[in-house]
Amino acid sequence: MAAPMAAAAARAALRAAGAAAAGPLWPRAARLPGSRWNGSSSVLGRILSVPSRWNGSSSALGSLLGIPAEAPPAAVGQHPPPVATDKEEQKRLLENRPDQPPQPKVLRIAIIGAPNAGKSTLCNQLLGRKVFPVSKKVHTTRCKARGVITQEDTQLIILDTPGLTNPLKAKRHNLDEAMLTDPWDSMKHADLVLVLVDVSDHWTRNSLSKEVLRCLSQFPHIPSVLVLNKVDVLKKKFLLLEIATDLTEGIVNGRKLEVKSSPKQDSRSSVKLPLHPTQASPPESKVPGSPFGQEKNQAQEGSGLDKSSDVGGAGTGEGLEHHGAKDLKDMKGWPHFQEIFMLAALRGEEVDTLKRYLLMQAKPGPWEFHSDVLTSQSPQEICDNIIREKLLEYLPLEVPYGVTQVTDVWEEGECGELHIVQSLLVPRESHKRMLIGRGGRVISRIAQEAGQDLMNAFLCEVRLKLKVKVKG
Repeated sequence: MAAPMAAAAARAALRAAGAAAAGPLWPRAARLPGSRWNGSSSVLGRILSVPSRWNGSSSALGSLLGIPAEAPPAAVGQHPPPVATDKEEQKRLLENRPDQPPQPKVLRIAIIGAPNAGKSTLCNQLLGRKVFPVSKKVHTTRCKARGVITQEDTQLIILDTPGLTNPLKAKRHNLDEAMLTDPWDSMKHADLVLVLVDVSDHWTRNSLSKEVLRCLSQFPHIPSVLVLNKVDVLKKKFLLLEIATDLTEGIVNGRKLEVKSSPKQDSRSSVKLPLHPTQASPPESKVPGSPFGQEKNQAQEGSGLDKSSDVGGAGTGEGLEHHGAKDLKDMKGWPHFQEIFMLAALRGEEVDTLKRYLLMQAKPGPWEFHSDVLTSQSPQEICDNIIREKLLEYLPLEVPYGVTQVTDVWEEGECGELHIVQSLLVPRESHKRMLIGRGGRVISRIAQEAGQDLMNAFLCEVRLKLKVKVKG
């Protein structure tokens, strides 16, 4: 009896020490202003010169728009809770009745986009702890999972989904059928959708994929926000507003915008590309409004948009057309986004600005999870995903997609440490040699890096051992 109690005490001490030493990964709590979001911190608000106390002047976007540098704003949120290492403990947390305040608010957010756009990286940054796998290879996220942010009276539920793909690509990468259906299922439960676009990919950045457009057109009543990611990688910063214009068909929040280029565009200097609002004719057909419809006037007023150029309430679900297959074929962008954000998820730039916006979009409603829940995943699922991330990172071509993971040992030590032994089953002897590497360097590096990420997720010492076997 004494041994389990000692182990629990040791684990609690380790978690407390980890939280105290966490630094910027676990930011201190910051009280949000009581006023409703006014659009001033978003890209659109800054372009239209809406005053803001959070102007992101030290970010890549601030440099682009020529905003004078100043001290960065305080980080949003509190210490995110660690994930329970025991499967049953995590299950109890998920089944616990939410400890919500008298007047709770909630927002369910679906993040969609092409594979490798940075969806999981953004989710991890918003959560403040790495619980979703991240890799440069496509299809790292294999199924939908939920991340939970609980702050004061508000709960954000983030639906991290696989990249939108088609049956041909799914067959090529040996993907489950769920990879095709999960993003669509997430949209059905979402209050707001973030469409993430990788602006560093010059082949795809000026148009939304047909899968994304088809998904948006299927759910036109759900408010959508465009998020341009990896802006720090883009050398020619003046291209950002041109990309934004292409992806929005020149219309944001019901206002038609015209981009006029500066006479000299130097990627090394701060560049302003002013957007000039013009009148646009409203669409003919209407669809029922979304729950956000009643906030239409506040959203327009806060974003510096007047009602005279309103295009049928675009972005709020009012006046949107249900686009057919023929319409989508000719479309490059989506003209019904209600906001645009530009950020660098990997570096955390402008993520807090987006997080503030999401918190202020939450509506009165019951929480789904207890405040101690960070993710809907089991600890074993997190472990499998993190190890698979490293396999994708260090193995070439299609090799990592054929690896089967089997957990042999999962147990806690007397001092609160977590012991994990996992077997990696590969189809060929040549794959085994690649995975082990010369002198065992590859498998050792995978185990070391995966163990470090698991320590971050569980906030306890993790001792991970990996074995490589050929499937019998």
